[in-house]
Amino acid sequence: MQPSMRRATTALTVAIGVTALTTALLTPSAASADGGRGLPSRATAVSHADAAIADHAGRLAVTPAQGRTVRDVVTDTDGAQHVRYDRTYRGLPVLGGDLVVHLAPGGAYAGADRATRSDLAVPTITPAVTASTAAHKGITALRTAHHGTTFRQAKAKPQLVVDALHGAPRLAWRTTAVGLDTLGNPAARVVLTDARTGTRIDAWDALETATGDGASLYGGTVPLETTLSSGSYQLTDPTRGSTYTGDAQNKTDLCIFGICISRAPAVVFTDADNHWGTGTIADRSTAAVDAQYGTNETWDYYKNVHGRNGIANDGKGSYNRVHYGSSYNNAFWDDSCFCMTYGDGDGTTFGPLVSLDVAGHEMSHGVTSRTAALTYSGESGGLNEATSDIMGTLVEWYAANSTDAGDYLIGERIVKSGFGKAALRFMDKPSKDGNSADCWSSSVGNLDVHYSSGVANHFAYLLAEGSGSKTINGVAYDSPTCNNSTVTGIGHDKLGKIWYRALTVYMTSSTNYAGARTATLKAATDLYGASGPEYAAVAAAWSAVSVA
Repeated sequence: MQPSMRRATTALTVAIGVTALTTALLTPSAASADGGRGLPSRATAVSHADAAIADHAGRLAVTPAQGRTVRDVVTDTDGAQHVRYDRTYRGLPVLGGDLVVHLAPGGAYAGADRATRSDLAVPTITPAVTASTAAHKGITALRTAHHGTTFRQAKAKPQLVVDALHGAPRLAWRTTAVGLDTLGNPAARVVLTDARTGTRIDAWDALETATGDGASLYGGTVPLETTLSSGSYQLTDPTRGSTYTGDAQNKTDLCIFGICISRAPAVVFTDADNHWGTGTIADRSTAAVDAQYGTNETWDYYKNVHGRNGIANDGKGSYNRVHYGSSYNNAFWDDSCFCMTYGDGDGTTFGPLVSLDVAGHEMSHGVTSRTAALTYSGESGGLNEATSDIMGTLVEWYAANSTDAGDYLIGERIVKSGFGKAALRFMDKPSKDGNSADCWSSSVGNLDVHYSSGVANHFAYLLAEGSGSKTINGVAYDSPTCNNSTVTGIGHDKLGKIWYRALTVYMTSSTNYAGARTATLKAATDLYGASGPEYAAVAAAWSAVSVA
């Protein structure tokens, strides 16, 4: 959850290897089930969207050279549908080719959001730069980004793509470089290279890190749903998609280009009496309690608040691995295994990285990857990180755990004295961490995504709580505004509904801060109306962080 703890939106896929009347109408539901309300099925929504694309191909810059696949479907309870596509050009994946088609309840075309307005065409799909040259550039970028780290292994795999994220579409190599340090911990870097000229277009980290009943490290005694099998209890929850937690036994993954030669195990924890852990790190199952609890609360938050049935909205559970690596100061979501992985920390800078907001943060990367897929670079990368900070914080508020009460601090339970700060990040005034941006400027996209995220984190705090000095749940905050305005908050529940709808319906892979303002204003209009105080508060909070 900081630059030295890299995370993964699609994680190790590349690694080794409202109160208003409309509220009731707009809460998303599972697209494949109508609960008896006659809602369109997923297949019907896709059929409507395909027809709309055919009818509006010119307006949407859709050509016969393009292919498309459905990434996600959102169906509102009034029957309105929103179908999100990824696109290809002459068989090549297109970065920034994603579009969302919006349909009225009857299936009529109601508009679209696109990451780019181009028709995606490039003059040729034959590269002038070889794959081996692109691979070499990837390895060099990995070593440069991790200066001082000795890699016992480093590999790179280039993939030919069309890049429509950085201006006019062009042929590019998307190279994933991966490595293992001397402790066996993974690092990964994605490098985008112009396949005709060899110039570097962009680069970003491929790992997005952070970081019965059970006695947890951070949340006190918490409830757990388990499975009884062969006379013992397994830490597997049949009520939440069979989510389970296993012991990685301090091992790490060995995967190259998405193909895993070996993976750290996830040996399911078992217990004789269904009372798990001791609340201390001496008992290996204690960290497992925290991990399972974090997964449960995240699942419940998304389902009960937003109608999302699991991270991928398909009812399937993920799994957790705890005790990964050696003194590993990291936690990450990995799309390739659809799992959460937690290190134990080094005991000086971080303790075990299994706190509730870390779990909510990292698993929200999985939600982002299945919805807007915000590119992990520039302003969209900051919004990706901020989404996880915001949703992780809201999971913590949702859980209402008196031992780990809701706050606007990120990772406050996992930091140790060696870290030198009370938390990883501070949403009321992000610059308190020494690096994050409070206000938007034209250069904010040049910051590390963990620091450019400060603008959206600051917006989120102001929208929820407002500006100025106050104490909430025993934590003192004093949030300034960049334009010296006074902002009145609308509460964290409304913040969550607005941000989630913006993420899942309006944002795309290329959304920047100006686009996020537009997306959240659209979401506020959908949920509360354009003349309500919520809409006004969203506009005021963005202006207060200099996003006009």
